Amino acid sequence: MSIPSIFFSSKDDKERVFHDEHGASTFIALRLVSLLPDPLSQPVAIVCIGTDRSTGDSLGPLVGTMLKEKHLSHFHVYGTLEEPIHAVNLEEKINAIRSIHHDTFMIAIDACLGRLKSVGAITIAKGPVRPGAGVNKQLPPVGDVHITGVVNVSGFMEFFVLQNTRLHLVMNMAKTIANGIYEADRQLNRKEFLTNTTFAKDYRQPW
Repeated sequence: MSIPSIFFSSKDDKERVFHDEHGASTFIALRLVSLLPDPLSQPVAIVCIGTDRSTGDSLGPLVGTMLKEKHLSHFHVYGTLEEPIHAVNLEEKINAIRSIHHDTFMIAIDACLGRLKSVGAITIAKGPVRPGAGVNKQLPPVGDVHITGVVNVSGFMEFFVLQNTRLHLVMNMAKTIANGIYEADRQLNRKEFLTNTTFAKDYRQPW
């Protein structure tokens, strides 16, 4: 669980959407594609951070599990309910991902606590998350891009708040994020297809 990204961003509303807004998944898809390297010449790893032992902190593993079922073309997914990436194994897992994929571009997904009016908001922006910072744990920052979801209110007894976060909210936020990433993957497929088709047309031999 990280410190809310809204505390670190430029407060640009274009970085944030509420999970139940119309078109939220499409917003996430468009925003994510805009933040990826162009051309996409390096492997992209989605690192879903959190644990299934805490309702509020299960956002990341839920997203990872949902994405694993979607068989993405352009993203490698790490961190699921079965194999979570959390405070205890974070450094080990990040090092393993970097050893598997050379020059990895990382997208970190994590839950966070924030203001009451921000609960349910999803932020997607450049830069890393700071896992554990919201509960005073010292862990390395993760990600070239981050997606965070405000699952509950910060400020008092954070561990207790995370344990008592509604699963219904976390599930719905996870679905919105996972659908957005899946839509981004489809957009990248279409872009790749159009690029290849244009290339083929440009190099056709004249009759």
